[in-house]
Amino acid sequence: MNSLARRFRTLPIRARLSMLVAAAVAFAVAAVSVTCWFIVQGKLYDQLRTDLERQQHGPAVVSAIDVALADCSETPQGNTNYRSNYGQVVTTDGTICLMPGSTDEIKVTQDDKNVIKNGDTGTLYFRNGTDKDGAAVRVMTQVFPTRSGSYIGLVNALPLKSTQNTLNDLALILLLVSGIGVLGAGAAGLAVARAGLRPIDELTEAVEHVARTEDLSVRIPVEEEADDEVARLSRSFNSMTTSLASSRELQQQLIADAGHELRTPLTSLRTNIELLTRSEETGRPIPPADRKALLASVKAQMTELASLIGDLQELSRSEGQRGERVQVVALQDTVEAALNRARLRGPELKITADVRPWFVRAEPSALERAIVNILDNAVKFSPEGGTIDVALARGVLTVRDHGPGIPEDELPHVFDRFWRSPSARALPGSGLGLSIVARTVQQAGGEVTLARAEGGGTVATVRLPGALTAPPETM
Repeated sequence: MNSLARRFRTLPIRARLSMLVAAAVAFAVAAVSVTCWFIVQGKLYDQLRTDLERQQHGPAVVSAIDVALADCSETPQGNTNYRSNYGQVVTTDGTICLMPGSTDEIKVTQDDKNVIKNGDTGTLYFRNGTDKDGAAVRVMTQVFPTRSGSYIGLVNALPLKSTQNTLNDLALILLLVSGIGVLGAGAAGLAVARAGLRPIDELTEAVEHVARTEDLSVRIPVEEEADDEVARLSRSFNSMTTSLASSRELQQQLIADAGHELRTPLTSLRTNIELLTRSEETGRPIPPADRKALLASVKAQMTELASLIGDLQELSRSEGQRGERVQVVALQDTVEAALNRARLRGPELKITADVRPWFVRAEPSALERAIVNILDNAVKFSPEGGTIDVALARGVLTVRDHGPGIPEDELPHVFDRFWRSPSARALPGSGLGLSIVARTVQQAGGEVTLARAEGGGTVATVRLPGALTAPPETM
């Protein structure tokens, strides 16, 4: 059985469906056919019973029994009204006396003798038997009392040949109809399986095509009103390929943008290093002031490269890696830590802060990096001696500088990767800071916006869901 089950599971789905449909129909047809056969058999046997019982009545029964018992020692009591064309009288000792007109003798069984000896005169006994030539008959036995107090049995029968022929013909017809029904069900099941699995075939071809060519533009046609399992599977595949294509496009764009951004610092580094190397090889020393400037430029370019690589690593981290590190964070502490770093980077600036308690669920290091990026932008674009206003109240963090501000036409692009304002191209930075801010805030369930502030400058607003107090499990 296990080997058959394993072999069945290895068959194609359409073959399994066809076999299951055929098996179900075969079982149903077989059940109906067997039930029909037994019902017809019961009806035919009921008709035989009626005919046998009818033979128990007639005007010449007594004289017929007397003739049958002329050589027997017992005579039944009363008027039995018995008429028979195919019957016999059986005594308690098994003696058989043929009735007038009987053409054959019915074989008497031990069960017949036991019925006669028991003397149950109120019951008719029926069975299938044979005559002395072996022909099948339907036998009925009725017990009558005699004057001496014993009993005799009137055994009558009707031939079963026509009944059995009818049942055999019916069985053959039902068998043929069942066979045709099973074959038709198998063919219909195969046709239904092919029609139902056609979208699966298309999906399989699409998957194989994608695996072979890596072409993610493949789409499986799905009817809009269809809502079955196959339609949902097809829509899921189309959504998956669309997401993969978008992810690949973003990846390629990220690689292209990263290559473009890396080219400038690397070119500058190579130029400065070549100057220093040529100076050493030719024996022409570079003036100390110029050498110091070159080394400072190399250091700045190395710092820019390190920052760019760190930003790229942050953007390349998967959602699962972030989800494992999410915890309850005291946003006010994170803002204070970021403010300390901002004050070190802009010592000539005045930074005011009004920070109230607020607890959020986020990754601590990523959240601090995002806030530091916002403050770095404010420091970078603030004029010397300028002021930066920071406020945190009920999950809303605002950072406002008094710099030149962002033109209205550039605001839609500020969170794009590697996008930098034309006026800020000369300033240090990779163009990934605000992109990291937007991604971190969205993952924490919040939103971030940049807008022009009244009176000049830019105001950055971060809204994060949370609570005024930390949950009990974190305390």
